[in-house]
Amino acid sequence: EAVALPQTLLYLAPDMLAGELWTVAGYQVYASWAAVGVVGAVAMTWLNYVGVRPAAVFQSVAVLFLLGVGALLLLGSVVGGEADNLQPLFTGGAAGVIGVLVAVPFLFVGFDVIPQSAEEINLPYRLIGKLLVISVAAATAWYVLVMVTVGSSLPQDVLAASELPTADGMSELWGSQLFGDILVLGGVAGILTSWNSFLLGASRLMYALASSGMLPRWFATVHPRYRTPGNAILFIGGLSLLAPLFGQQMLVWLVDAGGVSIVIAFFLVTVTFLVLRRREPDMERPFRVAGGPVVGALAAVLSLALAVLFLPGMPAALIWPYEWVILGAWWLAGVAMVMRLPSIGPGRHAEEELIAATRRGGASR
Repeated sequence: EAVALPQTLLYLAPDMLAGELWTVAGYQVYASWAAVGVVGAVAMTWLNYVGVRPAAVFQSVAVLFLLGVGALLLLGSVVGGEADNLQPLFTGGAAGVIGVLVAVPFLFVGFDVIPQSAEEINLPYRLIGKLLVISVAAATAWYVLVMVTVGSSLPQDVLAASELPTADGMSELWGSQLFGDILVLGGVAGILTSWNSFLLGASRLMYALASSGMLPRWFATVHPRYRTPGNAILFIGGLSLLAPLFGQQMLVWLVDAGGVSIVIAFFLVTVTFLVLRRREPDMERPFRVAGGPVVGALAAVLSLALAVLFLPGMPAALIWPYEWVILGAWWLAGVAMVMRLPSIGPGRHAEEELIAATRRGGASR
């Protein structure tokens, strides 16, 4: 998000590029461009550091604005859209479908923030589970809405040549550049809401891992006044500060390398889900998925199929060496975390024993 923010704002301020710093992978990095991302990172880190309530208020306001922009886009499509612009509905055959599929994991990541922050949500767990499903369905409907409305705005060749098709489509639908600028501001709101939720969920995840001993106890420190995992938030915010310094190409690298990890995480979660359904049928489940084995098996197969698309020789193969280095570093960090886990044998109370053992180990480090 720290890279997407300045890249999106270029539409509103195309002359924003000033102060050449260095070149990364053939792309020039500008001081003004990087500064926008850095300032955004500082602001979002501070917002989450000072408490959940300020972050929640900001999220509510930004989402309402984003929904308003979406309503404008839909209304513009109804009034000024052309059905002929939607033709042809499919292009590129299988390659076209695959090109969209590889972006899907990144489009649907972030919903894990809901269970990760469940301790701070004053709702029954069963209702939280239902809201998670509703959120995924709503996001799907949103993406479909954007594709149909933008597709109806301009001919396909014009959209393909556009730097920001959604904004140009909005301008065409309403006959004014002002509406394209409003849509870009809606895009900025979308970036900031995603950034806000990611920072909230990731910091709580690091806090939980540190509390259980899988990460250093430093990450489990709670701010005495704001009651937030301050150290975890500052650490993640610090990483966000670095991303813009690598330029706009970093956005592509992170999306691609992150997409692989997301798909593999999906796969491991579904496998764990199936194993627990079989080994622990009496486990307390506040939210029980209907048709669990079938849904879990289907999700596992689809996740594995998506992961294959990123392998060398496939249409969405990762770029060497940049994306493979990011992926490798991420997995090495994961291996280091796993190596911290004590060895616990299988059994009815294996989970409780593992948690107790990791906490004892974490307290001693």
